[in-house]
Parts: sequence; C-alpha cells; structure tokens
Amino acid sequence: MALLRGRGYASVNYPTGMNLGGDPSQALIHATTMGGFVVSLSSVDLGQGLKTIAAQCAAETLGMPMDNVIVDTADTDTGPHCMGTFASRGTHRVGNAVIMAAREAREVMLQVAAEELEVDADDLETDGSGFVRLKGSPETKIHVQDIALAAHFKQGRTISGRGIFLKERSYPVPETGEMDPDSAQAHACTVAEVEVDDETGIVTVLSLHNAYEIGRALNPAMVTQQVEGGAWMGVSHAVFEATEPYYPSSRAHGPVDFCEYLMPGPAETPVQTSVILERPASNGPFGAKGIGEMTANAPIPAVANAIFDACGVRITVMPFTPESILRGLDELRDAEPSA
Repeated sequence: MALLRGRGYASVNYPTGMNLGGDPSQALIHATTMGGFVVSLSSVDLGQGLKTIAAQCAAETLGMPMDNVIVDTADTDTGPHCMGTFASRGTHRVGNAVIMAAREAREVMLQVAAEELEVDADDLETDGSGFVRLKGSPETKIHVQDIALAAHFKQGRTISGRGIFLKERSYPVPETGEMDPDSAQAHACTVAEVEVDDETGIVTVLSLHNAYEIGRALNPAMVTQQVEGGAWMGVSHAVFEATEPYYPSSRAHGPVDFCEYLMPGPAETPVQTSVILERPASNGPFGAKGIGEMTANAPIPAVANAIFDACGVRITVMPFTPESILRGLDELRDAEPSA
C-alpha cells in the first residue's frame, strides 16, 4: 500500500456576458448637496465585490476620491434596469454603464464649477482629491462640496448622469451557424498536485497553482480572492460535494445541515498560488473582462488529471470518491496479465 502523488493540468476559456437580446445594464448617478455621488443600480452584489468595482469605476471617471461615492443596489421596482448577475457579466456590463453615467455627471460638474470660477469648462480638470482646478493654474480651484451647493442652491442644476451598456443581439448565420455570443473571452490554467492513498482511495489535494488572464484587474486583491475562493469551490465539487439525487424531497434522504453536507474545511483546503495576467479587452471597463464563474472550473479537471497521473485511474463523475478510486484500481489490477 502506498501514498501516490500526481500532478494534473487543465485550462479553460470563459465568455463574458451572453447574447440575450442585447444583454443590457443601466446605471444612474447623481450628486448630493454635500458633494457625494450616489450610483444607483439594480445589479446585485452576490459577495463578489460588484459594489466596490462600481464605486472604483465611478470615482476614477469623475476624478473624485472613492470615499465620495456611495453605491445603492436597489431593486427592480426602484432601480434602473439590469439583466442580472450571471454569465460573469457584472464588472463588464455594470462597469461600462457606470463609466458612461459618471462621464455625463462629470460634464455637468465641470460646467457648474466653470460658472463659479468664471472660466471655460474645457480648461478645468479634477485633481483626484475632491477639487476641480484650472489647468496650469492649480491655485484656482473649487471643492466638489462647494460645486454641489452652488448647483443645488444657486444655479438650480442637477449634477447627474445616465449610462447603459448594450451589446447588440447577434443572430446566427443560417448557413454556418456563425454568431457573436459574448463580449470577451477570459482564460485560465490550473495545476493541481494530489496524493492518492491506494489502500483507502482517499484523495488529498495538496496544492493548486492558478494563472488567470482576465483583461485588466481593476482590484487585484479582490481578483486573487475570487480566484482562490472559486478554486476552493472547484475542489469541493471535485472530491466532496455530491449531487443530491432525491430532489425535491431531499429532506428524506440527503443532508439537512452543514454538519452533514461535506465541504473542505481548513485542514482540507490546499495551498494556492495565483498569477494574474492582464491583456486588456477593448470593450471592457478600463480593459476588464469577466472572471466570476470560471474560477471553479479549471480545478476540477486538473484534480481529475492529477489522480490519473498518480494512480492511473480515470474518473469522469463527480465527486471523486474513495469508492470510485478503489473500484478503478481494482479494474486496473484485473486488467493486468496474470503472472
């Protein structure tokens, strides 16, 4: 009996967005009386950091500190339209819509500031700290709070903007089936190292090495967290989580709480290294593509290939249970020619 080690590779590419009659998302933005900016969305943050990315896109485009931006993810009754948080489309669709809205709001902001400073709006710029200043003459400036007060109580103007990202629907060419189903393609590769106990059939994932090309990392720390969190999910699918066969009456047979439902704990979570490659997309917000769902994909076949490398058993059904490993080893032994 032995502990067998193996290494497996898997690579994937993943589409950003879908061809759903345009797949649009909208964003609205307005300034408060005190110079804050509220971004209104109906796009749901599922924990992937969409609100942070929306705030970053707005702040960068407005030329204002991120602390000046509030992101309000309302709902379908009160917020602007969004197709939904799916297809790894959030950053791409919402980011583009927010940038469009922020550009429109910025234009009004500069017009209000120009009237207060008695200069031409084309001669103004933002300094990133909350001031609008005259190009080449930084001492001639006005704070965004004073701009907002002037707009509301003196000039009677609304500093606001609207944005919508719409990818035109693509119809297949009847003769060839050719079409344009998405907006960008992200790419990834995972290398998994595993240990297989050929006596018990237990698979231990020792380490994962991830390389992701995602256009541009708007928030590198969150990208790394998403890659490694998704890889944890991939490992869970690969060697722990079983599809419930008794749906919808799962209460009768399946696990009823997380004490019975198996997932990797701290002791089963592999060591990870992650590398982010940037190849900006021409149609993405500041070059970003989608990343969310693909992070759980590559680890699964990488683990399967590592198991094959370790013990020669090819597993094609998840999860890769000890029983399936032992049955595979028995089949290999039965197939060996007798002495």
